[in-house]
Amino acid sequence: MASPGELDRAVADCRACPRLVAWREEAARVKRRAFRDWEYWARPVPGFGPADAPLVIVGLAPAAHGGNRTGRAFTGDPSGDAMYAALYEIGLASRPTAIHRDDGLELYGVRITMPVHCAPPDNRPTTEERDTCRPWLARELDLLRPTLRAIVVLGAFAWQALLPVLASAGWQVPRPRPVFGHAAEVVLPDPAGGSPLHLVGSYHPSQRNMSTRTLTPAMLRDALRRGADLAGLPTRLRHDGPDS
Repeated sequence: MASPGELDRAVADCRACPRLVAWREEAARVKRRAFRDWEYWARPVPGFGPADAPLVIVGLAPAAHGGNRTGRAFTGDPSGDAMYAALYEIGLASRPTAIHRDDGLELYGVRITMPVHCAPPDNRPTTEERDTCRPWLARELDLLRPTLRAIVVLGAFAWQALLPVLASAGWQVPRPRPVFGHAAEVVLPDPAGGSPLHLVGSYHPSQRNMSTRTLTPAMLRDALRRGADLAGLPTRLRHDGPDS
């Protein structure tokens, strides 16, 4: 694959994990009542965003009735509601809501991807499924490498999945490996002389984390803004909300 677009098309055709294939297709057959009129995507969900993005956001996996339904990462579920609202607030998305892959939403300098591209049962992919999906993430980051400057990593699962990919790609990952935490930051030098890569940790904007205020909208905006600053992207705060 010579471009992220070609990679996205290849990702969407993957059937490598039998349990995930069965689950994503079952979720599309036994729809939630609110979505009974939808034709589900029911395939692996590719990355989303420009091919020359200096900032990448790495999540976990699509939701069974979110990305698996809509065909786009973080679209159609509470996590996506929080994510795109935050990106819009800091000026990195064209609109605050994400409804469907064809709704016209644009990201500015940001690409969203994940270590597992199929919706897993209970939002819990196995270690084997994570490792089977790893080459897709590795290839995507390799294609983005000329412009990539920073990654915001959403949650411990994504952090643990990402570090081996970066180490295999030649980035200098510290030993012992850095521990995930909200607002954690790590700089990975490029031994080949390229720009260093900055990692920023953030709690995942899951419905549970947001409802318990483990992660607030302001915390999420701050993590995304920090990643954007490290990537050299301009940001702005559109308005001060109650959680600012």
